[in-house]
Amino acid sequence: MFDEAKAQRAVEFIRCLKHTKGRWRGQAFDLLPWQETIIRDVFGTVKEDGFRQYNGCASDRQQASIVFDVAVDMVEQCPALKRRIKPVMSVKRLVYKPTNSFYQVLSAEAYTKHGLNVHAVIFDELHSQPNRELFDVMTKGSGDARTQPLFFLITTAGTDRHSVCFEQHQKAEDILCGRKVDPTFYPVIYGAADDADWTSEEVWYRANPSLGHTIDIGKVRNACLSARDNPAEENIFRQLRLNQWVKQSTRWMQMEKWDACDFPVDEGELLGRECYGGLDLSSSIDITAFVLVFPPRDDSERYVLLPFFWIPEENMVRRVRRDHVPYDVWERQGFLETTEGDVIHYGFIERFIEELGKKFHIKEIAFDRWGAVQMVQNLEGLGFTVVPFGQGFKDMSPPTKRLMELVLERNVAHGGHPVLRWMMDNIFVRTDPAGNIKPDKEKSTEKIDGAVAAVMALDRAVRNGGSTGSVYDERGILSF
Repeated sequence: MFDEAKAQRAVEFIRCLKHTKGRWRGQAFDLLPWQETIIRDVFGTVKEDGFRQYNGCASDRQQASIVFDVAVDMVEQCPALKRRIKPVMSVKRLVYKPTNSFYQVLSAEAYTKHGLNVHAVIFDELHSQPNRELFDVMTKGSGDARTQPLFFLITTAGTDRHSVCFEQHQKAEDILCGRKVDPTFYPVIYGAADDADWTSEEVWYRANPSLGHTIDIGKVRNACLSARDNPAEENIFRQLRLNQWVKQSTRWMQMEKWDACDFPVDEGELLGRECYGGLDLSSSIDITAFVLVFPPRDDSERYVLLPFFWIPEENMVRRVRRDHVPYDVWERQGFLETTEGDVIHYGFIERFIEELGKKFHIKEIAFDRWGAVQMVQNLEGLGFTVVPFGQGFKDMSPPTKRLMELVLERNVAHGGHPVLRWMMDNIFVRTDPAGNIKPDKEKSTEKIDGAVAAVMALDRAVRNGGSTGSVYDERGILSF
């Protein structure tokens, strides 16, 4: 149901307010069409009992800012509000005297917010939240005693796809696309699609409904020119100007190409097959990765990746909260294993690899030569051929480039493994003057252990996989 009077009342209230900054200071708000649509929909759409239908509003947009100082200035410029509202500057609070209700800026400490009885929450720049604790406290139960609470989630796109912000963004997108239904949630997304031409002005206007009104097109053009000349600025432009969820300033793997290699991997069909392993040992408290690469037996087959990951059980919850990575979800889904205790149990991993050796013909296992010497000796004692693998340009560049080549050719199958995908998306590569490349753990945004293990295993598979010899011998090393 739609109540025109309620919608109009909200619009008229906003029109009574005045701008507080810049060339429009002192002028009454004149809502742009897209802004008025949101206000009318949120405040005018009601349930049969007459109360608002929507209690959650997710708005992805550029330059969202509802801040205390601006609110105070608005009150000062409106005589009707000034008679009714008292600013308390020491605690950053605006008190509505007739009911003693108030608007207040809150600090980020979630533990101090339990028990609040809120009528409305305005969560500005949700993407900047370091974790979901404050979000959960403010939106889960804090408005239960209210007849029509309202939660405004306003944000620019972020970079962390494991954050609560991306979770809400995905929910909004799912509702807009018809994949989910939530009649209480009002989604609004202004942004460019991931595959849109970020240099197109037509795309800019679709992502910025205020472009040409409150945003100067000339400034956007200049920012685009700068981003074209400096690749490091491209993702910044795409995130802040086009509201795109980007990963990092210089991403090596083209994730849309990686996702196109999401061919099914049936472990049962691989039984008895020759394969090569890559083992990237973590520190004792970190994630450890082991990846098997099965080379194609003929031209009709692809390289197959079969990854395995471990993390200490007792520190997993702590790492989920600290790193904002869903290790616990992956563990429940079977994509990651835990080892008992607060540190990695290498004996457990050794036994696991031993069992894999009974299922597959593991010809070699490559490992970082600076890794755990004792574990290598133990694997050799179990009958495995273990090959030290350098982490410098000489050893890492050929298989790293070969992996990219296979991905671009769609000649690799990874089954869409989410942990490996996450690590591939994290890779930052370092390049030397000769054009050689290698994954750079220091500069990569997050863990890349699985990607490094896959590169090492691929090297052994390429060098030894087939009677025709190494592909490097046939055509040398490709440069990208």
